[in-house]
Amino acid sequence: MPKSATVPSRSLIRMTDQLQMLIRRRLWLQVLIGMALGIGTGILLSPGMNLVHPEWSDRIGAWLALPGNLFLAIIKFVVVPLIAASVIRGIAAGGSGEQLQKLGGRVVLYFLVTTIVAALFGLAVATAFKPGAYLDGALLEDRVADAPNVPIADPDMEDDLGEPGVTTVIVELIPTNPFETLINGDMLQIVIAAAILGIAMVNLPQTDSTPFLDLMGSIQAACMVIVKWAMQFAPIAVFGLLAQVVAEVGVDALIGTGAYVLTVLVGLVLLMLFYLALVMLIGRKSPLWFMAQIREVMLLGFSTSSSAAVMPVSLRTAEESLRVRAAIARFVVPLGATINMGGTALYQAAAALFLAQVFGIDIGLAAITLIVVTAVGASIGAPGTPGVGIVVLASILSGIGVPEAGIVLILGVDRVLDMARTSVNVAGDLVACVVMDRWIAADLPPEETPAMPPKDEISPIP
Repeated sequence: MPKSATVPSRSLIRMTDQLQMLIRRRLWLQVLIGMALGIGTGILLSPGMNLVHPEWSDRIGAWLALPGNLFLAIIKFVVVPLIAASVIRGIAAGGSGEQLQKLGGRVVLYFLVTTIVAALFGLAVATAFKPGAYLDGALLEDRVADAPNVPIADPDMEDDLGEPGVTTVIVELIPTNPFETLINGDMLQIVIAAAILGIAMVNLPQTDSTPFLDLMGSIQAACMVIVKWAMQFAPIAVFGLLAQVVAEVGVDALIGTGAYVLTVLVGLVLLMLFYLALVMLIGRKSPLWFMAQIREVMLLGFSTSSSAAVMPVSLRTAEESLRVRAAIARFVVPLGATINMGGTALYQAAAALFLAQVFGIDIGLAAITLIVVTAVGASIGAPGTPGVGIVVLASILSGIGVPEAGIVLILGVDRVLDMARTSVNVAGDLVACVVMDRWIAADLPPEETPAMPPKDEISPIP
């Protein structure tokens, strides 16, 4: 009989010293300062101010954005190996095959339900506030007229009727060429492939699985070194990216999308309250205590706009501050960093309805259903890297008949919203840890239960 794989003692949470140092240096505050300076610089360079010739404005903006583009490239470079290695080791840490089956099914169901709820919140706030009604029609023509539509559909995924074949989609979820999947960066296929390998490690003798898990641990460690390098540029990156975008879209576009920004932020607050309700009702813990434990990792997620990059801190917070079982935390957090994107699903649904309102397109029940299904499906397959929400949004817009070129209307404010929704995504992963820890408590052996902290460190709900 094969033995369950045992993950070597070197875990991802032991690689967080550099990220903790960034927290102590108040990286989030530096990022906020960079945001303010970037917006101010972008306004000075924008065409409406007439301080700089448009041609020179574009050149200056491109150079200012260079550190930001390098930051995004580095994060995207490490996210695939980091996620793959973390999912494999997380599953291998999940205990026996029977325990893994119980945990995996419930985690996936939980992620699916909460992501659907998040998308519905996005539709609800966009319907209630109607942010598209506040955008000037003249501004719409100026910004969208010259923007090309980019085809989203993949012709290879269509059947004879011109629609994606369901059976084709299901079959292609299983990667037939792992190396090609890694090169293409298809995160859903990567997660599935990593899950298959992780389950295989569970069913191998420890002598056979340990060398492979050691290799995955080394990949994690190398990725964290690269992440530390990237984090040093985060404030400068945010400054440059915001300066370039504001210089391109102008002050009018920022003001015109103000109602949209407030709508999405309200939706994210409602989603966070929903998460806290789950912590209280299912996790049986005080929401105030929970927020106090996760505030640092939320600020780091806000600073980096990448739930994958802060995954080690999320793991340490789950195990040491929230007292979640290691087997659960190391399974839920890496998986959640890829497929638990509630904040992103909310943003996509709200943005799609906002642009439909701007273009005067009536959205019926069928289109609303399509928005929810597409937002949930696309969010689950999206990598936890900065700026991916805009790419996913294009696929949703094409499905409901809204020109993808309308995305240019919200590019100027997407950086701020990306940071906010990433912070909520990170919180959602930790909420999932607390909920799963309570939900499957009876299914885990008593020896896997961690020692409870002193009473003054935790405020459970009676």
